[in-house]
Amino acid sequence: MTAEQTIVIIGAGVSGLTTGIALIEAGFPVRVIAEEIPGVTSLAAGAMWGPYLVEPRARVREWSLTSLRVFEALVSNPATGVRMVSGVEAARTQMPLPDWSSLLPSFQVCQREELPAGFASGYRFTVPLIDMSAYLPYLLDRFQSAGGSVERGTIRSLDEVEGASVIINCAGLGGGDLAGDPDVRPIRGQHVVVSNPGITEFFSEDTGMSSDLLCIYPHGDVVVLGGTAIDDEGDLSDDPDTAQAIVGRCAEIVPELATAKFIAHRVGARPTRSEVRVEAERNQHGARVFHNYGHGGSGVTLSWGCAGEIANLVSATTTS
Repeated sequence: MTAEQTIVIIGAGVSGLTTGIALIEAGFPVRVIAEEIPGVTSLAAGAMWGPYLVEPRARVREWSLTSLRVFEALVSNPATGVRMVSGVEAARTQMPLPDWSSLLPSFQVCQREELPAGFASGYRFTVPLIDMSAYLPYLLDRFQSAGGSVERGTIRSLDEVEGASVIINCAGLGGGDLAGDPDVRPIRGQHVVVSNPGITEFFSEDTGMSSDLLCIYPHGDVVVLGGTAIDDEGDLSDDPDTAQAIVGRCAEIVPELATAKFIAHRVGARPTRSEVRVEAERNQHGARVFHNYGHGGSGVTLSWGCAGEIANLVSATTTS
């Protein structure tokens, strides 16, 4: 592949930047084009490792495990914003073991007395917790330091991309439009960032298919509180009433959060699909196109696994 045949990645969220790193560190010339650098939905993430309502199950497990191993290695570099944090996920009813529990050596079932009032079951485990305000700049710097280029621009059709024999569609919610794929919809997520009253462990509630979530993610001096999962809603404006409800739910678990200083809203639209799409095709001009979108609320969790698969696919097609 020559310099004139640079791989072009559309999208600079966690999927686009991670895929860019996987490719450029494999020796390919890579250029990223995106409207937002970094992507606003990735900036809004909590973000804790854990597959969240995403399919196909077998591939998700492998992608998640790959990402877990990378995040565990990144913990040694404080600049990444990645830390291993212990905490509890609980439910108000009896819940089965999650599919990914066997991937975590620290996973153990909680006794009832270890849970907040009103909860019937829960698990304690240790996982990567990622501060996206630090992690995304780290990814961007790592990509550019390796020789990757980034430019701001709007791509409305894959046919608009020039000077590339390989195109990677990591456009998140816009990935479906670029691919002519109607099976992509937004799920609105809102978080609230407040000052940390001394929380060191995460807490999350398994709320099933409810649009009202409850999660508490400590990131040093601040805590990210969640959240919402409003299906087919892509509005990114702040909703003060929703924010107040989020803080109220979280304060039932940690009362000190009720008076914690408000710092920021974070709103994003999770690009959701019946199954994550990681595959190759050709456009009408013969360029190789690789899709990597539809991760829903698991974009961070799947990022390194999906990026590695894309890099393998590109390597296989460019050397064959």
